[in-house]
Amino acid sequence: MVGAILVTGGAGYIGSHVVLTLLEAGYPVVVLDDLSTGRRAAVPKAARFVKGDVGDRALLSQILGQHAVTNVMHFAGAIVVPESVVDPLKYYLQNTGKSRNLIQACIEAAVSGFIFSSTAAVYGQGDGAPVSETAPAQPASPYGTSKLMTEWMLRDVARAHGLNTAVLRYFNVAGADPKGRSGQSTPGATHLIKVACETACGRRPSMKIFGTDYDTPDGTCIRDYIHVTDLADAHLACLQALENQGGQFLFNCGYGHGYSVKQVLEAVERVSGRKLKTRQAERRPGDVARIVADVSAIRRQLAWRPRCNDLDLIVKTALAWERKLVAESEQVVEEA
Repeated sequence: MVGAILVTGGAGYIGSHVVLTLLEAGYPVVVLDDLSTGRRAAVPKAARFVKGDVGDRALLSQILGQHAVTNVMHFAGAIVVPESVVDPLKYYLQNTGKSRNLIQACIEAAVSGFIFSSTAAVYGQGDGAPVSETAPAQPASPYGTSKLMTEWMLRDVARAHGLNTAVLRYFNVAGADPKGRSGQSTPGATHLIKVACETACGRRPSMKIFGTDYDTPDGTCIRDYIHVTDLADAHLACLQALENQGGQFLFNCGYGHGYSVKQVLEAVERVSGRKLKTRQAERRPGDVARIVADVSAIRRQLAWRPRCNDLDLIVKTALAWERKLVAESEQVVEEA
């Protein structure tokens, strides 16, 4: 019997795409989400849904036992870097404290594997070269630190209790499901491609470019963008590796090359056929000038090959999703 997979934050952006991938692969899925930023509509009917807090130990124990959960994928948490700088305690609660409760519940329920949604923010500034998993972890924000602390907990628990673990350090996740089933829907989102597509669709009158004086070719930040569908495939590959051989994995998730903010905006203008109205603004606290992934480890150790490694394709799917949201909102207004 195939055990159920518990997906925390499965009504959110990345989690909902992973749920789709797991269901397509034949896994029973249970989603736990408090819907503070996620959407109930993003959870497919084929998945069981529980509304609740990932830090609720009693609820976690009930879910893990009732659904015979064998593996957990943990996406729930807070993700806005500048907010973490002004409200660090929120991030140490949401991303570290509640993760501790989840990990303890997993140990008590004899869960076999744990896949953790981490971040490239654990690396900090870097030196401009592609960053490998062996690079020093020197987070520049409480967000990065809160995620790194959870990585440390998993490392220590794996040694003490034999928990199989996979930590995936995401670079910049973007795009939407090519079939239009899910996408980035968080109100007030800060992801660059999401914001640019909202602007292209008229949902924002303009957008800001935070910092144009970085030590990069055009003065704007450079990031490694990975399509959310490829990231979901990476989670499936990790799950299968844990099931087949067990152990502890740590992987960067990106494409190994980056684009500047201005290059991304040019791509959005190219794909949408609209000129974006932009404003220059001060640098945001916690932002780094350039960070690009060394992805040789995940390519070497897992049967994972990206299918959507193209900036225009990423933008195209993100824009299609944004237009779908616009159409849905207009329909609601008409019906009202």
